[in-house]
Amino acid sequence: MSISRLPEHEQRILDEMERALRRDRRLDRQLRTLRPSRRPDPTRLLIRIAAYAPRARTVAALLAVSVALLVAGIVTAQPAVIWAFAAVWPPTLYAAFRLLCRWTER
Repeated sequence: MSISRLPEHEQRILDEMERALRRDRRLDRQLRTLRPSRRPDPTRLLIRIAAYAPRARTVAALLAVSVALLVAGIVTAQPAVIWAFAAVWPPTLYAAFRLLCRWTER
């Protein structure tokens, strides 16, 4: 990549674009009030969760993992296995519910 200055015609085009952008008051206001968010947006997260459309394979895999963890938790009674089941079971139920809702809509 060259470090030299742009050719004259390209520099003129760039200057015209900059002038046009400076005249745009709405863009100027948006750029002045633009603040980068350091926190995640909870509404965007909720929208993404609500729009989740699992596939049947995903739900089957989650159910298989949940049943395996349930059986392992009953047999071993280890807290780590029980907590793993407790972490996997709610997303499994939600995915199954969303899949059933999608199937019944049609």
